[in-house]
Amino acid sequence: MDALETIELKMRQAGLRSAAVHSFRQNYLSLVSGETGLIPEAAIRPVDRLPRLEDLPVTVSDGRATELIARTAVIKLNGGLGTSMGLDRPKSIISVKDGLNFLDFTARQILYLREKYRAPLRLLLLNSFNTSRDSMEHLRRYPSLAADLPVEFLQSKAPKLRADTLLPVTWPANPELEWCPPGHGDLYPTLLDSGRLDELARRGVDYLFVSNADNLGANLDLGLLDWFAAQQLPFLMEVAERTPSDKKGGHLARAADGDGLLLRESAQCPADDAAAFQDVTRHRFFNTNNIWLNVSALRRQLDANGGILPLPLIRNVKTVDPRDRQSPKVYQLETAMGAAIQLFAGAGALVVPRRRFAPVKTTADLLALRSDAYVINEDFTLSLAAARRGLPPKIELDDAHYKIMAQFEVAFGEHVPSLAAAEKLTVSGPVLCGENVTVSGSVEVVNAAADRKLWPAGNYHHQRVTL
Repeated sequence: MDALETIELKMRQAGLRSAAVHSFRQNYLSLVSGETGLIPEAAIRPVDRLPRLEDLPVTVSDGRATELIARTAVIKLNGGLGTSMGLDRPKSIISVKDGLNFLDFTARQILYLREKYRAPLRLLLLNSFNTSRDSMEHLRRYPSLAADLPVEFLQSKAPKLRADTLLPVTWPANPELEWCPPGHGDLYPTLLDSGRLDELARRGVDYLFVSNADNLGANLDLGLLDWFAAQQLPFLMEVAERTPSDKKGGHLARAADGDGLLLRESAQCPADDAAAFQDVTRHRFFNTNNIWLNVSALRRQLDANGGILPLPLIRNVKTVDPRDRQSPKVYQLETAMGAAIQLFAGAGALVVPRRRFAPVKTTADLLALRSDAYVINEDFTLSLAAARRGLPPKIELDDAHYKIMAQFEVAFGEHVPSLAAAEKLTVSGPVLCGENVTVSGSVEVVNAAADRKLWPAGNYHHQRVTL
């Protein structure tokens, strides 16, 4: 039995379906043929001009909204644990604001639109084997959410490959570590394998809006949906202007030998091209991972490629146990959902305001959302407070004391500072936020001692606070 047969046998024994196996086979063949997935600067050119959301017509009649919503399904990517924040449970069940978590906001947005427009807006939650139980248990409090098809469908998983043999790694101490997520590109074969794509088509669903579960800026914008439908686009990526803080994130580009759009992730950039990759004045737009898809166009692409999409390979080098640097080196083969933009003739990109990209990747992101810098709207979307003028506060929390949720909750679980007028907040050392703390301008709070100290009540404006 050769290596590929060994890999496919392991995947089938784990219960993985046909499209998942075929998709991994494509990635494996790319790997052994010498492909690294790297996209050199010489192979691309920058994107200069794109349409912008603020320039689109914004008025959608109630009748048109009802029609569009009935033909649309919202997909939330919910496969991630909050491991980078010290959690072993879905990030989407972290409390965000007023006792509501990410899943609460998503569920209530869907139910609000259904009620307002009397249309059967569908929600699909792409869970992983790590997030399924806790997420679906939480959603039991919304029994009407399933509508006419189940909410959940499960992403597949991929075997980690030993870097020295390209065979599936074995790790008896914890067999779960033999597997890794296949990246968001797994959405496409999973939609087909699970039968959800056919079910949606049978129910008259023509459009899919896909976004990350932890991005509460990614609500169903009816004006954008109307424009997407009217333009008859097969695929649309929402992009935002890059800033220096985004220089390590993936960016949009065009192929040097054509006009087609493509996505280059940091893992696909050769080391020699790092400076060009990080030049936000050259490569101006990043992928928000808010994606719009035409169901018929997606089905045609899948049928033309044997049930998968031939997405560029992303090869990540890790250790089998991420907490043990001495454990065997492995390759994790992934694909990016947004990379499909290069496969659809006529695919487009739209520049959206930063408010549509508000993911929680760190506890600093969470602090901003919990504060009064953000408000909850009638439709259960979150928006920046009027005083923010469209810009979120910049927050820097000391990783040594706030990176992990348990640490963060000790400091800010009881009280959160007012940040409606804050430009920047920096916190260093162990601090306990007191009641009635208000920040305006740029404020730095420092505690050089080992013991946690109280940040007392008060109005803090453009100052350094030493506790």
